[in-house]
Amino acid sequence: MGRFLSRLPLLLSALLVLLLAGCATGGQSGDALQQAQYDWSAAIRWGDFEGAANLVDPDVRAKHASTAVELERYKQVQISSYRDLGSSSDAKAGTARRDIEIGVINRHTLAERIVRYRETWRWDAGARRWWVTSGLPDLWAGQ
Repeated sequence: MGRFLSRLPLLLSALLVLLLAGCATGGQSGDALQQAQYDWSAAIRWGDFEGAANLVDPDVRAKHASTAVELERYKQVQISSYRDLGSSSDAKAGTARRDIEIGVINRHTLAERIVRYRETWRWDAGARRWWVTSGLPDLWAGQ
């Protein structure tokens, strides 16, 4: 028993190293997701919709490319708030979603309204990054 107790710190250290190694491999895409979502929300908050479009999944971007007129329409609004209402992710499937509430001010009328938007994300193992698959938010839904 004394021999076991003397090796207990070594065994616990080895177990801790294994646990941390497991967290590091699973955390890579998780850290990348947090960074991608931060970059996306910053672009939207600052009204950089062309920059945000670069974070959209290339396949989605190719199928639903924003026209010059659509991008000009984004210049008519100011984002006043961007709130995360809840999120979930499935690391095994490489997907994530976030429900967002965006405060939108029309630059011409100065009227503010709230728009709800669901972001969907996809992990691209080849590129080692997350892409937005939901496209740019529709700030004019129902209008």
